[in-house]
Amino acid sequence: MKKVFYLLLFLSISINVFANDLDKSDSLIVQAIRADEKIKIDGILSETIWENGYEISKFTQREPIEGSQPTEKTEVRIAYDDNSLYVGARMFDSAPDSIIARLARRDAEVSTDYFAFFIDPFYDKRSGFYFAVTAAGSVWDGVLMNDDWDDDSWDGVWDVKTNIDEKGWTAEFRIPYSQLRFHKKNEYLWSINFKREIHRKNESDYLVFTPKDGSGFVSRFVDLVGIENIEPIRQIELLPYFRTKAEYTNPTPGNPFNDGSRYLPGMGVDVKIGIGNNLTLDATVNPDFGQVEVDPAVVNLSDIETYYQEKRPFFIEGSSTFSFGHGGARNYWGFNWSNPDFFYSRRIGRAPQGSLPPDYDPDYDFVDSPEGTRILGAAKLSGKVGNNWNVGTLHAVTAREKAELQMGGKKFHSEVEPLTYYGIYRAQREINESRQAIGFISTVMNRKFADDRLREELNSDAYTIGIDGWTFLDSSKTWVISGWTGMTHVRANQTRMIDLQTNSQHYFQRPDAGHVSVDSSTTSMTGYAARFCLNKQKGNAIFNSAFGFINPKFDVNDVGFMWRGDQINGHIGAGYQWVKPGKFTREVVTILAIFGSWDFDKNAIWNGYFQNSWIEFLNYYELEYMLAYNPETINNRRTRGGPLTINPPGWEANIFMNSDDRKPWVFGLGTFGYKSESGSWNRGVELEVEWKPAANVSVSVGPELEYDHTDAQWIDAFDDPLATKTYGKRYVFAELDHRTLSASIRLNWTFTPKLSFQLYAQPLISSGDYYNFKELARPKSYEFSIYGEGESTFNEQDYLADPDGSGLAESIELGNPDFNYKSLRGNAIFRWEYSPGSTLYFVWTQRRSDFEEIGEFRFRRSMSRLWNVQGDNIFMVKMTYWFGI
Repeated sequence: MKKVFYLLLFLSISINVFANDLDKSDSLIVQAIRADEKIKIDGILSETIWENGYEISKFTQREPIEGSQPTEKTEVRIAYDDNSLYVGARMFDSAPDSIIARLARRDAEVSTDYFAFFIDPFYDKRSGFYFAVTAAGSVWDGVLMNDDWDDDSWDGVWDVKTNIDEKGWTAEFRIPYSQLRFHKKNEYLWSINFKREIHRKNESDYLVFTPKDGSGFVSRFVDLVGIENIEPIRQIELLPYFRTKAEYTNPTPGNPFNDGSRYLPGMGVDVKIGIGNNLTLDATVNPDFGQVEVDPAVVNLSDIETYYQEKRPFFIEGSSTFSFGHGGARNYWGFNWSNPDFFYSRRIGRAPQGSLPPDYDPDYDFVDSPEGTRILGAAKLSGKVGNNWNVGTLHAVTAREKAELQMGGKKFHSEVEPLTYYGIYRAQREINESRQAIGFISTVMNRKFADDRLREELNSDAYTIGIDGWTFLDSSKTWVISGWTGMTHVRANQTRMIDLQTNSQHYFQRPDAGHVSVDSSTTSMTGYAARFCLNKQKGNAIFNSAFGFINPKFDVNDVGFMWRGDQINGHIGAGYQWVKPGKFTREVVTILAIFGSWDFDKNAIWNGYFQNSWIEFLNYYELEYMLAYNPETINNRRTRGGPLTINPPGWEANIFMNSDDRKPWVFGLGTFGYKSESGSWNRGVELEVEWKPAANVSVSVGPELEYDHTDAQWIDAFDDPLATKTYGKRYVFAELDHRTLSASIRLNWTFTPKLSFQLYAQPLISSGDYYNFKELARPKSYEFSIYGEGESTFNEQDYLADPDGSGLAESIELGNPDFNYKSLRGNAIFRWEYSPGSTLYFVWTQRRSDFEEIGEFRFRRSMSRLWNVQGDNIFMVKMTYWFGI
């Protein structure tokens, strides 16, 4: 492996050691002109300011032929007054009737002609804002970061209009200074860039662009000059909301807490305040964090928590401020590395975690527990301070939540979530023209218990601190080293700390582990982790490598998210990209990598070889495939806290193809599979179809069928002192045939740039058939003793296993783990932005599900039962109104 590592490194460096940095743009300057007349934003460039001689028209193609002249001319002019920045763009088109003008809701990806401009008002060459509009008037906006990346979670309050005429189409923007952040000066030097997309030609034209074999976007912007004698606007924005929600559900008959209907009115306010010229304070009182989009249904048979995307507006907007450990380099490959998130915002306001009182009997009583924890208040401050420090801090307090219970006809309350404080602190400074950077993050979680019972179930306090940064190794910014390191500290009582040490992130109870053990007397745990990467940013040759580790005691899960600890991981990868069109292809990228993971006991827990290629053909079809081989390694998680086992060797192969997205019908087809030498395998197929019958309507359907056969699926562990070979426990497994059929169905119907309707549905059928129950025969093996063979017996009627038949071992009641789960989740959303920044929502959400203890996959039966089961219906009307003071 070392020889391969050095060979890949040598090839990558030698290919580029004499490369010149030839991708810098010629020196350009964009001139802004002060407007001496009122500019009406109507998309018609009728004001005299749009006839000045300072037009910008020197655009260059990046797609399809990099460096070529555009096929159509574009002219852009910049104007400003005391309150706003204006952009007027004329997109000439020799065939105006062929302009693709598609409507879509805000920030929705859509195949269309559009114009965008990008601006860096801090002139830090790393960050900024972007504003875009389609030929039909639909808008995108967001922030720029890390020179190459963008984030569309920010929604500014600005105005734009478009118009299609006999010459092509035009766009007219007004961006209030209140939506930008910049230092106060007499004369301003900002940087700017423009992009035009001519979709029928798959043509992208820029003022300055990033070459396909290069990196850096914001750092290439041209200077914007001429703006003077303006003041940053310290605007206060208020966004009150009014909501009413009706829930029609199907509770258990006789439920005293819910008769099947609930009506939940609510109101609150979000506040945005400009502090100084560079900071923004966002605060919320009684926030409404009801999600507009539903989470997908998931059948999780592993010991790893399911990760869900954040969808709540307060946490989405500006979330890039709190991104940690991902700056500097443009690529971060992971190969079996689960990078911990120091801040996972869905921890705030999640479902209560506490249990019900131990004497609660669900067979005879009723319980009403909150679906989510109320957020009493939250605030975040972000922006720039001092000498180019990017800072952000977020604070939230969640309520003490109680469940209502009825026992023996009597009602009482029980605490299920304590009063909790969350704090996140983030800062990063870029120096030497962003060639280096240093930053830190820290998180705090404190709980105040009213019921001591919860002290045994939840950590009382949790703290993290991390340092990250990067440094470029050469003047051309071709090579960069980036990385982070961090520590965690959690506190709890002894009972809770034992649970923490033995949960699925840690498994300290492993009997054959030589480096960890359960400490029953401790009341705290401190861990550390780090990750360092070397990435090549430019050139046709590709190189990426990384090394990281997560100490067994590292734990960020009170505020962050992690899949597992006790891991040492590294990879090295290299490849090549052909960016110039050839006889059959427009672009080809291929990479090869080797990777490995170990635990802190030096067990190789996953190794492999990986090859991936992506091809874009001349007809704009895309093909991507992946091949991987994993040799035999050790598994320290299969027994879920028990002894080590073996991972038999296996192969993996995936292939996906997408058609030209300019067409009315767009197709994507893929298949994937994995096969282990033990007999386990996985295979599946997925299809994506999008139909665009009109410029404002799209329908997409994405069915997926997956079939797994696992020859050692975890069941449970049972104490038995006679099981001396496996440390006094019997670790029981079974073969499992698991089938899942699901689909994502979407309808997007946009009436105007401000008015849209969206329908989403996700049906899912998942079945699991367990058979050939067995127990691990000996540690550090993949050998099993099947119940019903030899001296052992197995009763298939009551799932009763006797490991030694008439011997001394006690029988084991396994229960029937077979399942057939059906689910349908969906919602319909009507959005109307009736005034800039103000929105009216009508939302209908339906959830229905059904469960049977059968392992067979029966499509007709499942669909019939799912159709006939009563669903939960939730209707919501919500109105927000934006005030700018």
